[in-house]
Amino acid sequence: MSYRENHHFSLTLKEGSGDSGVDYSSYNFDDLKKLWRETLNQGMHGICFSMYEDGQEPGDTITEEQVERRIKILKPYTKWIRSFSCIEGNEHIPRIAKKHGMKTMVGAWLGDDMEKNEEEIKALIQLAKEGCVDIAAVGNEVLYRNDLTLEELLIYIKRVKEAIPDVSVGYVDAYYEFSRHPELVEFSDVILSNCYPYWEGCPIDYSLGHMQRMYDQVIEAANGKKIIITETGWPSKGGNEGDAVSSDENTMKYFINTQVWAEKDDVEIFYFSSFDESWKVGAEGDVGAYWGLWDKNENLKY
Repeated sequence: MSYRENHHFSLTLKEGSGDSGVDYSSYNFDDLKKLWRETLNQGMHGICFSMYEDGQEPGDTITEEQVERRIKILKPYTKWIRSFSCIEGNEHIPRIAKKHGMKTMVGAWLGDDMEKNEEEIKALIQLAKEGCVDIAAVGNEVLYRNDLTLEELLIYIKRVKEAIPDVSVGYVDAYYEFSRHPELVEFSDVILSNCYPYWEGCPIDYSLGHMQRMYDQVIEAANGKKIIITETGWPSKGGNEGDAVSSDENTMKYFINTQVWAEKDDVEIFYFSSFDESWKVGAEGDVGAYWGLWDKNENLKY
């Protein structure tokens, strides 16, 4: 999620804020839909796998059939799949993705439940030993949520690195956490950064430049290590965040701009997300359910 309280985008940052992206001034809505579809059809580096169908939520056990169906939908459009957990059916994601010849970033979901954390870490190591993990992500926004201390998190990262020395290991968090905690950079093989202009209230017209500044901040912190943007996206419905407006038009513009920039500057991005998920409300509000490129019924939105 990576929302930053009291840290909204300021229009005073417009000058020198980076690339504004595609010039959409001559595009009507139908033109935008056509360009969005053309961009999607050209393919992307990676996408975050949305696990849950309508009526499902975390804690429900997911079947192989469900995962396989969704992997087949995504395969023509992406090289990599990112998953967020290794238990409760999530373990099917990297296995089935590998079966279909795809690369995998596999996450162990860590929180304040130490027993669940142990299950996740063991399952991640097992999947890696099966050859199903290209990049291992030990935790996602754990520090952002204050679920673990830095010291507790580093113990998990070191443990996974020792268990699977031939697999690249990192930790996913908001872009600014790597500046705050240089230890994360020290103990990571790859720097895995979430960048969300939307959650900082950035208007769509300045969103690409704002994300580029986020990326530049990670570059400064990374000490030359490889950087991957593990999440970025824009919701199509729901409440707005400051001057960041949730809409179909803005969703399409943001996706196109990120893919054009990624291709131009050779930036590896996992787009968030694949399918809308109805359960994702609460802390994110109603907007949480509308981040997918596909809707909750697995149909492309545009």
